[in-house]
Amino acid sequence: MTQDAASPHPAPAGPVQSEPTVQSEPTVQSEPTVQSEPAAEPEPAAEPEPPVLAEPSWRQVGARNPEWLPWVRELHSIAQAGLAYSQDPYDLERFEQLRRLSYEIAAHCTVVTVEAAEGLFGGEVGYQTPKVDVRGVLFDDDRILLVREKEDGGWSLPGGWADVGLTPAEVVVKEIFEEAGLRAEPERLLAVLDKRRHGHPPYPNDTYKIFIRCRVVGGIAGGGLETSEVGWFPRDALPPLSEKRNTAGQLALMFGYLDDPTAPAVVD
Repeated sequence: MTQDAASPHPAPAGPVQSEPTVQSEPTVQSEPTVQSEPAAEPEPAAEPEPPVLAEPSWRQVGARNPEWLPWVRELHSIAQAGLAYSQDPYDLERFEQLRRLSYEIAAHCTVVTVEAAEGLFGGEVGYQTPKVDVRGVLFDDDRILLVREKEDGGWSLPGGWADVGLTPAEVVVKEIFEEAGLRAEPERLLAVLDKRRHGHPPYPNDTYKIFIRCRVVGGIAGGGLETSEVGWFPRDALPPLSEKRNTAGQLALMFGYLDDPTAPAVVD
């Protein structure tokens, strides 16, 4: 019932006799409240263990300043040469210390341990020399052949490290077949480039890159163990490149030989 509604039984006139007051029972004093102990703070969540790195690889190196890389490579090569040619035991000890120092510098500048740096830089014995990478250059009219690398998803000229016991021409024929499924014949040398001078991402070893023009003589285009796709691309529609293997500038140089097949080879 709302406050505005009239009562159906109006009260009689005159004073209303109130009901006698009933004395309430005396209030019973309650026991004092015992304060409970504060709830214990939850233990902080344990920090997750850092992931254990798999076998060391250059992809795990997070260089804060790539300028350190040439210094480490030079230190390591000097130490390696000293260990290869020195006879004096004291000199051998010093060169071993120098080589260890190159690993410690590399580890400090990256996210790997000293032992991992040793695995990255110390894979060779004897006098240290640059690695050799051989790439095949094939054209179809105004398009160049590229393969898509499974490792990083980028595209590159078919090729790879030179193999012991094979000539550069034999290496490029083998790599084109393994990575692109095509039979090829070498035609001429186009370039020998020093990887340090062409804008590649930092790499632990000096590398000479050999580019050989080839022509297709058979086979069926298709990916291989290290590649997922094969394609022919014009110069103005190149896919994202695997820059550790080849750069846009190098492909522009290769297209230059399509424009002028008689241009001399480039050697750094």
